[in-house]
Amino acid sequence: MTSTVPTAMTLTAEGSALQAVFLDMDGTLVDTEGFWWDAEREAFAALGHVLDESWRDIVVGGPMTRSAGFLIEATGADITLAELTVLLNDRFEARISRGVPLMPGAARLLAELAAHEVPTALVSASHRRIIDKIVHSLGPSHFALTVAGDEVPRTKPHPDPYLVAARGLDADPARCAVVEDTATGVAAAEAAGCRVVAVPSVAPIAAAEGRVVVDSLEAVDLAFLRTLITRVN
Repeated sequence: MTSTVPTAMTLTAEGSALQAVFLDMDGTLVDTEGFWWDAEREAFAALGHVLDESWRDIVVGGPMTRSAGFLIEATGADITLAELTVLLNDRFEARISRGVPLMPGAARLLAELAAHEVPTALVSASHRRIIDKIVHSLGPSHFALTVAGDEVPRTKPHPDPYLVAARGLDADPARCAVVEDTATGVAAAEAAGCRVVAVPSVAPIAAAEGRVVVDSLEAVDLAFLRTLITRVN
């Protein structure tokens, strides 16, 4: 976990009931979910296996151990989980080194949150080595805190990453808004007690009580995120 909380930063978000905003990374801020699937297909092709396209919805948004473990079991590939984890991170890192495309609306939302001094954390199931490279592209100053999947006892879909982020920003999870693109991430945020807006990237996410689903990050701004909190307070 990396924290860069300025001492002058307020947690009141200009008097709003909203205390902090937590953003997922892959598929939410950056258009990289396809990068992971490409890395997985290439890795298994080198091992003599072809991945079924239907598996993409199963592995999307999950922690590396779950996704890689599923693919090893599904293919019967002769590789250990530890070996595959390194291989996938290497292939993914090579891809992002050539540039990271932002999701529509991501740059505008980050700029707005920064302009209004809303404490913002990046909360991802990706490993620290990957997060640090992508944050460099997004702009480290946009985030008071970053939480990586390999730095928490249990990553998504467990609530741990979001609880860690809330503690790190001294915020009440119930007064934190989360933006996620996968069912796995949504489950983690809701289990932590946060208010969630889902912006599905690969697989659909159903609307539910306490959850709002939108088609694009372009529909999300600070005023919208504040309504998530006022609806339940």
